[in-house]
Amino acid sequence: MELKEILAISGQPGLYKYVAQSTNGVIVESLLDGKRMNASASSKVSALTEISIFTEGDDLPLADVFTNIYNHTGGKEAISHKEAPEKLKAAFAEVLPDYDRDRVHVSDMKKVFMWYNILLGAGFTEFKLPETEEK
Repeated sequence: MELKEILAISGQPGLYKYVAQSTNGVIVESLLDGKRMNASASSKVSALTEISIFTEGDDLPLADVFTNIYNHTGGKEAISHKEAPEKLKAAFAEVLPDYDRDRVHVSDMKKVFMWYNILLGAGFTEFKLPETEEK
């Protein structure tokens, strides 16, 4: 399973693995409980490789943010996304010191930490972008 196969679906909790194309959208499998569902063509579906975080310089791909978290925690689970906003901001600043404090909201931090923990639970230990893997 590669990071490019992992999808976030607007309005749906958690992350999903791409399974197949269907006539009305895509069939996905939840990384949390393994249940399959159809994500309709009208749903906003984003691959994690397409998402990036605003920084003071160039935007940083989500894969690199996950790698920073993995290195910072030593491969262990990150802070819970249910922690207080102040704790989330402090933890996010530790793993990404130059994040754009005006454009990255606490809700974004919650998603990053929640998604990281889901991926870690699904067995991910490397977070590479497809371009990096091909070189």
